[in-house]
Amino acid sequence: MRRIGLLGCGNVGEIIARKQEGFVIAALHDAVYTRAQAVEDACGAKAYESFDEFLAQDMDIVVEAASVAAVQAHAEEILLAGKDMVILSVGALTDVSFRDRLKACAVETGARIYIPSGAITGLDNLKVCQIAEVDTVLLRTTKNPRSLGIEADEPMLLFKGTARDCIRRYPKNINVAVAIELASGHEAEVELWADPNTDRNTHELFVEGEFGDIKITVSNRPSPENPATSYLAALSILSLLRNLDNPIQIGT
Repeated sequence: MRRIGLLGCGNVGEIIARKQEGFVIAALHDAVYTRAQAVEDACGAKAYESFDEFLAQDMDIVVEAASVAAVQAHAEEILLAGKDMVILSVGALTDVSFRDRLKACAVETGARIYIPSGAITGLDNLKVCQIAEVDTVLLRTTKNPRSLGIEADEPMLLFKGTARDCIRRYPKNINVAVAIELASGHEAEVELWADPNTDRNTHELFVEGEFGDIKITVSNRPSPENPATSYLAALSILSLLRNLDNPIQIGT
């Protein structure tokens, strides 16, 4: 059974801790130590205030459910310790030089980096775009203005451009676009809309290529405990962890 180190004990971390099955959580760490302590009872693992102590524990995989900053601060050290890593805050990988360093660390130690589907679906078949001619990769994301920290009386387009540019203005709303780029091997055009008439985060993906057209719409329900968190994103990590050792791999 895989032993998991949980880096980040907010709402996503709590969901993983409560629903662990097919794996065991061996250690907890959060930049806010009291958050890690609060999750101890849910999973029976020990919380560590020191990241170095956390990393020294007996575990196979570190699951990051914290932030882009946490990935930037700790990913290289995790991989160089020979531990696999699940990265939810994939927006950190918009920095190509940083991404290349992580890849080099993984090659050096034999560690693996896993990117869960997060708040989108269909990443498995997007990988055909790496070997096929592609004309369009467009992500249109629509959210309630309050979740973006603004007020709006009608739908409005906040941003149109590349994921790389979007992360500078809306760093908490770019993970899906980056995951799409990594899966497809193509830069995605991004539209970010604010709509006061919606209470969900909706992602619409449009891909056109020699294979045909792909249109995917995902309307995410928020986590019951935290409206700012996509429940689908948390469940995608659980699904990844539970299937790592499955002898039949689907959509890989």
